[in-house]
Amino acid sequence: MAEVRLRIEEGFAYREALADRSRGDPVVLLHGFPESSRMWGPLIAALADAGRSSFAPDLYGLGDSSIEGSVTFEGTLESFTAFMEERDGHRVALIVHDWGGFIGLAWACDHPERISSLVISNAGFFSDGRWHGPAEAIRGEQGEALVAAIERDGFAAALNAGGNAFDEEDVAAYWKPFEESRGQAATLGFYRSMDMEKLAPWQGKLSELGVPTLLLWGAEDEFAPISGAHRFQREIPGAELVALEGIGHFVFDQAPERSIAEVLRFLGA
Repeated sequence: MAEVRLRIEEGFAYREALADRSRGDPVVLLHGFPESSRMWGPLIAALADAGRSSFAPDLYGLGDSSIEGSVTFEGTLESFTAFMEERDGHRVALIVHDWGGFIGLAWACDHPERISSLVISNAGFFSDGRWHGPAEAIRGEQGEALVAAIERDGFAAALNAGGNAFDEEDVAAYWKPFEESRGQAATLGFYRSMDMEKLAPWQGKLSELGVPTLLLWGAEDEFAPISGAHRFQREIPGAELVALEGIGHFVFDQAPERSIAEVLRFLGA
């Protein structure tokens, strides 16, 4: 299996797996909350083995990235745009999950010439969308207190609410930013800066990309319900929907083999 390397450049971390022989455009993968590029390790290794080099940054000050200028929607989009400017202008297949949808899909709409295909997983990108209850609470006046009260056991329980997909090593890795206070800053900064109305300039532009699109969804997701996948399917011509029954929000962790197989199939890898 291809080697997955973690690199840190001026406080910005990313994982990569390089294919020995390229058989298609590179793949860029964007994680959500509260994970990091770690979540993509098995997939990017499989992609590299299939001839697709892959890159996955740590965003929002999570993972191993610093929080400087990157904890808000605007700051994270700027950081990711700078990261992509260093990728030599290649067209890429873009895979997004959760918060990664806000960043990756905005970037894709701004750079349509760079996109060859899309995989959207359990994410939203609608200017009339609404945050789920816990997010609204964090965005409110009690946000600081709520975030300060997060403790490791509760964090682990929340990750595994949909099944025991995260082992102790996973939990420790995703908890690390919270031990260092970066996680709390990221939680408050991104949730509070991400007003859905800010997505208005990009509405309708996904349908104009004209690229193959896979919607890979955990059908039991309570945070990004399957109704969002159906809306994407209506709005993006030709989009293919694969709904994984019995799977919740963390689809790549709860159903890794099926998720990897679907992505490889879709990309022709």
